[in-house]
Amino acid sequence: MDNALVIGGTRFIGRHLVSELLDGGYAVTIFNRGNHDNPFEDDPRVQHVQGDRTDDEALRTAKLTVDPDAVFDCVAYKPAEVASAVDIFADVDAYVYISSGAAYGREVIPKRENETPLCDCTDEQAADDSGASYGPRKAEGDRVVFEAASRGINAMSVRPCIVYGPEDYTERLDYWIDRVLNYDRVVVPGDGTNVWHRAYVEDVASAMRVVAEEGEAGEAYNVGDRRVVTLEEMVQVIADAAGTDVEVVHAGERELAATDLSMDDFILYRGYPHVLATDKLARLGWESTPVEEAMRRSVADHRDSDRDGSEHDPGRDAEERVLSILDTL
Repeated sequence: MDNALVIGGTRFIGRHLVSELLDGGYAVTIFNRGNHDNPFEDDPRVQHVQGDRTDDEALRTAKLTVDPDAVFDCVAYKPAEVASAVDIFADVDAYVYISSGAAYGREVIPKRENETPLCDCTDEQAADDSGASYGPRKAEGDRVVFEAASRGINAMSVRPCIVYGPEDYTERLDYWIDRVLNYDRVVVPGDGTNVWHRAYVEDVASAMRVVAEEGEAGEAYNVGDRRVVTLEEMVQVIADAAGTDVEVVHAGERELAATDLSMDDFILYRGYPHVLATDKLARLGWESTPVEEAMRRSVADHRDSDRDGSEHDPGRDAEERVLSILDTL
């Protein structure tokens, strides 16, 4: 395979995927509506076909224009979109769909491909756009991939957990980086041991390439850091990457409630652990970036950006009141 079509390709995961494919010697074409700045606009190695991925005719035109060996679907959010894509690209060497760790429908540790059940998805959820239906929609997209493979289509999926790293427009990690860079004391909800598995964005990109090249049709592959860190450990890794010291201050439900805060007001907090098994992907030859190195790159990118994670900020004034309460105990 040497000719790739990336559906998406200008933001976060798609952007890093294009770079990964270029480094791997692929000729790359991105297909999107052109609503976001194209970081590859001046790169002669990357072609751009403009169109809406929900328009089947536009997808067919892209296929005829590019004649890709591999298709990477970064922006399929509804199962109907996956169903159209697998049929339109039925004869490619590999169709790789980005699913999600949210597709799992049972809280077990760790969540394993082919073992842990997926979310059910009603017809209403399949057509919905809300966050509440995200996991079910991704799960149904996986089922479309599996059915397509049963018909001889070389379709596969990758299931990342929470993705972080350079160019992350969600700014989830940026909130924590901003706290570490600007304050000596950082409030962490609970005892700091909660775990929400994360995946470094460059590793998600390399996973998609590896799955296309080495994966098996009809299979799903979890993607996540090979070393899982707690929320408190993550804050410490950020501080180490930033070359600064930070005091982590634990705040329980009672102390937070006194200032009208809750555990869930802190982004990347999750009450029950979410951990994905990644050994299946590793057996294909995929390797993850060490967490410390991934965080160094993430902190450096944060410093060069204007992102601060403020949309996730529970309010520093409220946190200061929490700190005052804790100091009196």
